Amino acid sequence: MALISAWPLVSPVLFFLRCFSSSTASSEGSVFQFDIEGSSAVSTQEATVIRGQQQAVATGSWVPFAEGCQEGFYRTSSGKCSPCNCNGNANRCLDGSGICVDCQRNTTGQHCEQCPDGFIGDAVRGVPTFCQPCPCPLPALANFAVSCYRKSGSVRCVCKENYAGPNCERCAPGYYGNPLLIGSTCKKCDCNGNSDPNLIFEDCDEVTGQCRNCLHHTTGFNCERCAPGYYGDARFAKNCTACNCGGRMCDSQTGECLADSPEVSTDTDCPTISCDKCIWDLTDDIRLSVLTIDESKSTLLSISTGVAAQRRLNDLNLTTIHLQEAMSKKKNHAMLWTIQVDDAADEMNDLLREAETLDEQGNEASSKGRLVQKETTEINNRASQLVQQLNNIRDNIEEINSKSKYYAIQQELSPEEIAQKRSVAEEMLKEIKRRKPFTNQRQLADEEENAAKELLQQIEAFHEKYNDTRSLVTDVLEQLSEQDVKLSDLEEALHQALDYVIQTEDINRENTARLQRQEKQHGKIKEQINEVNSTLLSATTILEGPQKVNSELGEVIKNASGFYAEIDGAKKELQEKIANLSLFDDDLVEKAMHHAHNLRRLADELDGNLYGVDSNGLVQRAINASNVYENIAGYIEEANKVATLALNTTNRVKDAAVGIDTQVIYHKGKSEELLIRAMQLQRTAHDSSSYTIADTSWQVNGTFARMSSLRSQLMRAIAKMQSAETEEARERLEQAQLKTAEAVSATTTVTQATTPMDENVKLWSQNLQDFQHNSEAYDSAVHSAGDAVQKLTEVFPQLLDKLRKVEQKAPANNISSSIQRIRELIAQTRSVASKVQVSMMFEGQSAVEVNPKINVEELKSFTSMSLYIKLHKDNPQLAASPDRFILYLGNKNAKHYIGLAIKNDNLVYIYNLGGQDVEIPLDSKPVSTWPSYFSIIKIERIGRHGKMFLTVPSLSSTAEEKFIKKGEVLGPGSLLNLEPENAVFYVGGVPPGFKLPPSLNLPGFIGCLELATLNDDVISLYNFKHVYNIDTTTSPPCARDKLAFTQSRAVSYFFDGSGYALARNIERRGKFSQVTRFDIEVRTPTDSGLILLMINGSMFFSLEMHDGFLYLRYDFGFSNGPMLLEDSMKKARINDAKFHEISIIYHNSKKMILVVDRRHIKSVDNERTAMPFTDIYIGGAPTEILHSSISSHLAGSIGFKGCMKGFQFQKKDFNLLEEPGTLGISYGCPEDSLMSRNAYFNGESFIASSQKVSLFTEFEGGFNFRTLQPSGLLFYYSEGSDVLSISMERGAVVLNASGTKIQSPERNYNDGKTHFIITSVTPERYELTVDDKKQSKKNPAKDRAGKSPDSIKKFYFGGSPLRTQQANFTGCISNAYFTRLDQEVEVEDFQKYSEKVQASLYGCPVESPPVALLHKKGKNSSKAKGNRNKKVGRDKDKISQPSSGLKKLYQVNFQREPQCHLPMNPKATEHAYQFGGTANSRQELDHIPKDFSQRAQFSISLKTHSSHGMIFYISDEKETNFMALFVAHGRLIFMFNAGHQKIRIKSQEKYNDGLWHNVIFIRGKNIGRLIIDGLRVLEESFDGNVNTWQVTEPLYIGGVAPGKAVKNIQINSVYSFSGCLSNLQLNGRSLTSASQTFSVTPCYEGPSEAGTYFSSEGGYVVLDESFSLGLKFEVVFEIRPRSSSGILLHGHSVNGEYLNMHMRNGQVTVKLNNGIRDFSTSVTLKQSLCDGRWHRIAVIRDANVVQLDVDSEVNHVVGPLNPKATDHREPVFIGGVPESLLTSSLTTRNSFIGCIRNFMIDEKPVSFSKAALVSGAVSINTCPAA
Repeated sequence: MALISAWPLVSPVLFFLRCFSSSTASSEGSVFQFDIEGSSAVSTQEATVIRGQQQAVATGSWVPFAEGCQEGFYRTSSGKCSPCNCNGNANRCLDGSGICVDCQRNTTGQHCEQCPDGFIGDAVRGVPTFCQPCPCPLPALANFAVSCYRKSGSVRCVCKENYAGPNCERCAPGYYGNPLLIGSTCKKCDCNGNSDPNLIFEDCDEVTGQCRNCLHHTTGFNCERCAPGYYGDARFAKNCTACNCGGRMCDSQTGECLADSPEVSTDTDCPTISCDKCIWDLTDDIRLSVLTIDESKSTLLSISTGVAAQRRLNDLNLTTIHLQEAMSKKKNHAMLWTIQVDDAADEMNDLLREAETLDEQGNEASSKGRLVQKETTEINNRASQLVQQLNNIRDNIEEINSKSKYYAIQQELSPEEIAQKRSVAEEMLKEIKRRKPFTNQRQLADEEENAAKELLQQIEAFHEKYNDTRSLVTDVLEQLSEQDVKLSDLEEALHQALDYVIQTEDINRENTARLQRQEKQHGKIKEQINEVNSTLLSATTILEGPQKVNSELGEVIKNASGFYAEIDGAKKELQEKIANLSLFDDDLVEKAMHHAHNLRRLADELDGNLYGVDSNGLVQRAINASNVYENIAGYIEEANKVATLALNTTNRVKDAAVGIDTQVIYHKGKSEELLIRAMQLQRTAHDSSSYTIADTSWQVNGTFARMSSLRSQLMRAIAKMQSAETEEARERLEQAQLKTAEAVSATTTVTQATTPMDENVKLWSQNLQDFQHNSEAYDSAVHSAGDAVQKLTEVFPQLLDKLRKVEQKAPANNISSSIQRIRELIAQTRSVASKVQVSMMFEGQSAVEVNPKINVEELKSFTSMSLYIKLHKDNPQLAASPDRFILYLGNKNAKHYIGLAIKNDNLVYIYNLGGQDVEIPLDSKPVSTWPSYFSIIKIERIGRHGKMFLTVPSLSSTAEEKFIKKGEVLGPGSLLNLEPENAVFYVGGVPPGFKLPPSLNLPGFIGCLELATLNDDVISLYNFKHVYNIDTTTSPPCARDKLAFTQSRAVSYFFDGSGYALARNIERRGKFSQVTRFDIEVRTPTDSGLILLMINGSMFFSLEMHDGFLYLRYDFGFSNGPMLLEDSMKKARINDAKFHEISIIYHNSKKMILVVDRRHIKSVDNERTAMPFTDIYIGGAPTEILHSSISSHLAGSIGFKGCMKGFQFQKKDFNLLEEPGTLGISYGCPEDSLMSRNAYFNGESFIASSQKVSLFTEFEGGFNFRTLQPSGLLFYYSEGSDVLSISMERGAVVLNASGTKIQSPERNYNDGKTHFIITSVTPERYELTVDDKKQSKKNPAKDRAGKSPDSIKKFYFGGSPLRTQQANFTGCISNAYFTRLDQEVEVEDFQKYSEKVQASLYGCPVESPPVALLHKKGKNSSKAKGNRNKKVGRDKDKISQPSSGLKKLYQVNFQREPQCHLPMNPKATEHAYQFGGTANSRQELDHIPKDFSQRAQFSISLKTHSSHGMIFYISDEKETNFMALFVAHGRLIFMFNAGHQKIRIKSQEKYNDGLWHNVIFIRGKNIGRLIIDGLRVLEESFDGNVNTWQVTEPLYIGGVAPGKAVKNIQINSVYSFSGCLSNLQLNGRSLTSASQTFSVTPCYEGPSEAGTYFSSEGGYVVLDESFSLGLKFEVVFEIRPRSSSGILLHGHSVNGEYLNMHMRNGQVTVKLNNGIRDFSTSVTLKQSLCDGRWHRIAVIRDANVVQLDVDSEVNHVVGPLNPKATDHREPVFIGGVPESLLTSSLTTRNSFIGCIRNFMIDEKPVSFSKAALVSGAVSINTCPAA
C-alpha cells in the first residue's frame, strides 16, 4: 500500500530508467523490459513464433481450385498461391487482393502495417517496437490520450478533452484529479457558479478540486455556502447577504442573529470570556478541515488493490533488485579504483625524486638554452621574413585570382574559355620549372647575403644609438600628432575652399545658362507676338468677306424690287412680299455687320494686349486673358453657328430672289412679245381690208386668252413661292435674328468685361515702364512672377489654334472637345496665377473682392489668415485720416465676420460670432512706429479665442520683432457661421453701396497689401471676383526691399496636389550610364502621392508614396513584367512632415536600389536593360497620363501635396520653376500647409499625446467632428479613478465627467456634416456646447478646485487602448484645441502626437466611407460597432495582445493529424520571442519597481544577425531621463543619462554572429556596468549627486513606439531589434507579463523561406480597402498547411452576405450567400493538402457563378441570381476571422495554420505588409520551412 501511494513520486524515476533498462534487459533476458516508446507486452519467444509461421509453406506452389491455399497464403488472379504480406501480425488474407484479415497485436491496415488510435510503435519491425498502448501517462492502466506520436525521441500525446500535458499527466484547466494515480480520472470543477465570471473555466485546485477565490460572499470546498458574516442560498439563489447583527454572527440560512456565547459562572475562578468573530471563523475552518480529511480518506480507500496493482508492485520489486545488483557492481569498481589510486601515489613520489634530478640537469641546460634561444631568435627572424614573403606571394596569388575573375566578368568569358586560359597558364608554369637552375641568380643571392651580414654588424652598432634616441620617441610622436591635427585642419579647409570654388563655378555656369535661356525665351516671345499679330491680321481679312457678301446681297434685292414693279396684275402684291423680305434681310445684315465689327474690335484689343506684353505686365495680361478667353471661346462658338445659319438663309433668300427675277424677266418678255404681236395684228387689220372682222375678232380673242393663261400661270407660281419659300425663309430669318441678338448681347458682355481690364493693362504697362526703382529684391520678385507666368507660353499657342478654327467659316469637326481642352488650360492658368506673389496698391477708394477658394464650413471653428502690409506714410490723405479699413471676410448682413483695421494708431483685429464685436488692438507696436517696408500680419480664431501676430523684419540682419495680442468672446457664440451665397471677402476697401459694420466703417486702405494664406490654402489678390477703382496710373505694385518671411526661393517648391513639374530631355544635364541616380528631398504630412514618373509607351518608372511609405514600380520592357520595390519592412516613414532625402540608384542597368536618408531600404535585380526615358514628371502628371494604360500599375493617381527640394539627375540640379512644362507649383514651403489639424479614424484607431493638462479644474476644449456612425468614443482622459470622456451615443453627444453625464438633446449628429463641440469645466459647472447649443450641470466635486497636477497626463482622440464602455470612433476630428498649463491655446497639430495607431492624418473620406462603414444608419450599426468594444493597443498595422506573450484570440482544440507531414508547431526556442517583423515590433511592460530609480539591474539573452536595433528602452515623458541598450554596427551599447551628461558604454567586439549571448547591464548610484557572457565587464562611473533620476512606464523590449528614442539614440538603432530575446530579468525577478505586444512571434528554429506564416496560436490579416471581393473577381494564392482544417479567406457584409473559403479534413470549400440563400462548391484532392508541399488555389466569381480550382482539380456551382445585387467593398480576412463575424452554417471555425504566399486578387499581387491590420501571431516576412 505504501508503494501504491508513492507511485506519483516513483513514476519520474521509471521514466528515466527506460533507456537504461532497454539496453540491459534485452541482453540479460530480463522479464520486465522497458522501451522508449512504451512497455512491451510480448516476449521474444512469441515474436520468433510469429515470424516463423510465414516460412512454414513454400512460396509459389500451384494448387487445384477445389483446394484452398494453406494458412498464411492467398490465391492470386492467376490461381497461384502467394504468401500474405501481413508483417507477421495476421495468418489469413483475402484471395485476389491479399488484404489481411484479423490483424493481431494491436495493428490495423490492409497489411497490418499501422497502429490504431491509442497505440504507438512500428507494426512492420515487430518486437520489441510493435504497437503498444500509449503511455499517456501509463500504458493500458491509465491511458487518457486519443492518439500519440513520436517526436525527437520522445512520445507526445494528443490528450482527451479533460487532460493536458505532454503525457496527459495532469488535468486540463477547469478540471481536477490525478491521472498518475491508477483509477483516478479528471472531473470538471464545480464551484456552483461562484467563481470569477471573467474566466473561461471555473478555477479550482487541479488535484483536490477545492475551489479558489470564491466570489459573491461564498465559501466552502465548492463555494456551496455563504461566508461567515453572511446568510442566504449560495448554490441556487446566490443571494448571500451581510448579517445585520452589529458584528455578531447570524444563522447561515435564515440570517437570525445568534446569541453571544454563555458566560462562565462567576462562582469559579475562571475569567469571563466573550467569543468574538475570530472564534466562529476558526470553527468554520476546523469544520472545513474535517471535510477535507474525509474526502482524502475516501480517496485513499478508493485506490485499486487488484491484480494490476499487484503486478505493478512485483515489477517495482524486480526493478529494485536489479538496481541493488548494479549498485553493488559500482561499489566493487570503487574499491578497485582506491587500490589504483594508492599505486598512483607511490609512482608520484618516484616521479618527484626524478624531477629533482632533472632540475639539476635543467640548470646545466639553461646556459645552453640561452645560446639556443639566441640562435632561435635569429632563425625566428629569418622565418618571419619568409612568412612575410609567403604572405606577399599569397596576396599576389589572391590578387591574380580576383583580377582573373574580374577579367572574366568584364570580358564576359564563358567557363570553357576560363578553363582554357587557366590551362595555358599552367603550361607556362611547367615550362618555367623545366628550365635549368638559376645559378647566376644564386650567386647574386650569396653576394646579397654577405652584404646583409655586413649590414647586420652596422645595425648592431646603430642599436646603441637607437637605445639613446628611444626616449625621444614620445616627444616626437606628440609633436607629430599635433602637426597631423593641423594638417588635417588644413586639408579640411582646402577641401572646403575647393568646394566653394566648385560651387562658384557651378553658379557661374548656371547663371550663364540662365542668361542664355532668358535671351532665347525673349526671342521666342517676340516670335510668338509676331505670330499673334499675323493671326489677327488674317482674322481681319477673313471678316471682310461677309461684308462684301452683304453689300452684294443688298444690291441684288434692290434690282429685284425694280423688276417686280413692272409686272402687271401681280405688281402690288409682289412689291409687298419683296419689301417684307428686304426688311428681314436688312435687319439681319445690319446685326451681322454690327457683330462683325465688335469681333474685329475685340480682336484688335486682344492684339494690343499681346503686342504690349513685357516682363513686368505679363502677369496681369495673362490673368486678364485667362479670365475672358473662356467666355470668348463660348461666344465665338455660338456666333460661328449663328453666322453659318445666317449665311445659309441669306443664300436661300438670294436664290429665291434670283428665281423670281428670272421668272419676272421671262414673263415680261412674253408680255412684250404678245403686245408687239397685237400691235402688228392691229396694223395688219387696218392695212388689209381682205380680212373679215370675224377673223380679226377671233385672233384678238385668242391673244387675250393666251395672255390670261400666262397671267394665271404667273399667279400660281407666285402663290406657290409664297406658300413654300417665304414661310420657311421667314422662320429661318426669325431664328437667325434671335441668335444674332444673343451673339450681340454676349459680345456686349465680353466687351464690358474686357474693356476695363484692357485699360488697366495698358495703364499698368505704361506705369511700370515709367516707374523707376533700384531695388534688386523687387526685380527678383517681379522676375519670379514673370517666370511663373512665362510657363504659359505653351498654353497660348494651343488656345489661339482653337480660336483660329472657330473664327473660320468652316466649323471644326471636334469643336466641343477643343473648347473643353481650352477650359482645362484656362483652369491651369488660373491655378498658376493664384500663386503669383505680387502685391496691389490701394489709394483709399479702391477695393478687391477676392475669391476665398475654400469651403466656408472649414472656417466655422477655426480661421487663420496671413498677409503682407506696407503703409504709405507720406500720403497726405493718411495723415489727415489715419484710421483705415484693411479687410472684411463675412456675411453681407454684417453678422458673423472677421476684419482688420487701423484705429487710434493701433492695428485692430475684429471678429463677430453673432453677438457683440471682439476688438483686439495691438497696442504694443503702434502703427506710426512701423517701418516703411513690408511686415507680416497673421490673425487666428479658435472657437471664441482670437489671436493676432505682427512680425517686423530687419533690413540689416535676420532678426525679427514679433508682437502678439489675444482676446476672446464673452458671450455664448463660438462658430463663424458664414452663408455660402452671402459671404464676401473684401480687401483694401468695399464697393459703393456695401454697408460695413460700425467697427469697420472706415476709409479705404492706403498702401500695398499682399495675401499669403487662408487656413491651409495659398491665396492671392489676383484670384479676384471683382476689382473696384484700381487706379493703376498712380498705383503700381509696391517694390519689396526684402523677401521677408520666406525660405530661399531656390530651395523649396510647394505642390498643392493639382500641379506638377516636367523636366524634358533630362539628358541635357547628365547621361544615363552604368550608375544612374535620381535624388530628391520631400516633406509632407499626407499618406499618398506621386513623386516621380517617367513614361515611354508601355514602359514606365513610378515612385510613389503609399500609406506613408515608398512604393517603386518599373518596367523597361522586361519579359517577366513589371518589377516592384517597396519598403515592406516599413523602415522609413515619409509622411511625418519632415524633410527626407530619397535616392534611387540604377546600377549596371540591372539592379535598382532605394535609399532614404542615406540608409539602404531595399534593392531588387532585374534583366539587364537601360532606362529608356527622356522626360520626367515630378509631383504629379497630366490627367490623360495618369488614366492611360499604366494606371493599373500605379498605387494611386493622387498628386503630391507638400514640399520638394534638391531634385537632381546624375548629381545635376534642376530649377523646377524654370522648366517649360511646369504647372501649378510655387516657391517656398508654408508651415501651415504641413500641419495635420485633422485626423480620420476607422473604428480601430486612436491618437494620443502626453501634456501638462488639468481637465478637472479650469478647462476648456473643443473640436470639429464628422461621422456617419451613431456611436463612438471621441475624447478620453483620466486622472486616477476620475474619467472625462466625450462620446457619441445613438447619434447624441455625451459628456461624462467623473460620473456626471450631460447629453445633447438632438440625436442627429451622425449626418456626415461638420459639427463643433466645446467642453468647459469650472469649479461650479460642467458645460457641453454642440453647434452653439449649450447644456450644463453643477459640478459636484468642488473640493477638486484649485488643484494643479505636476505630472504629465495622457489623453486620447478617436478612441482608447484601455477597456472602455464605448467603441472607438469612426469619422473625422479636426481643429481641436484645449487649455493647457504650459502653453497658449492653439490648434492641435496631430502630426506631433507621440502615439498614432491606424489613424490617417490627411483627408476625411466620410462622404464615401470605407468598407467597414457601409452600414450607416442601418439596424445593425450599433451591434457592428459593439463588437469592437474589446480594445487592444496596436501600431499602424499590428494588433497588440494584452496578455503575456502571444494570446489566442479564441479557443481552439488543436489535434495531431496523422496525414500532415509537418508538425503543427514548428520547433521554437522555449520562452524566446522573435522581434523585427515591423519597424516598431516590441513588447511593452507597465510595471516598474519602486526602487528602480536607485538601482536598475537587467539581464537578458539575445541572438541576432542584425547590425542595428533597439533592445531595451525606458524614459520619462520628455525623454530627458532615459536608459537604453541597443546594437550599433554589431556592437552592444549601454546608454543612460546622469543629469545632463550621457553615459555611453560600448563593447569592442561584435555580437551579431547569430549565437546566444547573455547580457547584464546595471545602472547604480554612481556607476554603470555592461557585462557580456560573464567574461567582458565594462564600466564607467559618474557623479552620483545629480538630481533624482526618474522614469515612467512603459518599459520597451525589442523596439519602441513610433517617434520614441529619436531624441537620444541614432536613427538606425531606434528601429526594432531583428532577432530573438529571452530570459529578461529586472533586479533578479523574471519579467514575463507584457501589457502589450506588437508583431512578436515565437523564436522559430530551423530554415525559413518567403511567405506569411499563421501560427497555431491564432491570427488573421485584414487587407486594406484597395481590395474588394464583389460580384466579379479572381483570387489566386498558394498554401502549405500544417493542419487539414482552417479558414483561408472570409469576406462579410452587414446585410448578411458573405464569402467564406475554408479547409475541412483536407477538403477545400467555398461558401457564399448573395442575399438570397447559401450555396457552395468543394474540391477534394486525391493526395493530402497537408503533405508538406505548396498547393495552388484559385476561386473565380462572376455574379451567381463560382468556380474553385485546387491544383487543377476544378468544380463550380451556379447559385440563385439576385437582381438587386450590388458590388460592395467589404473587408477581406485572410487566415482567420473574429468569432463574431462567423455564421452558424460554417462547418469549421478554426483559423488556418501554415503558410500562404503569392496572394493575388484580379491579377494584382497583394502585399500583406501593407495590410490594414495584422492580428495575432502572424509572421509577415518569413515562413518556417520545417
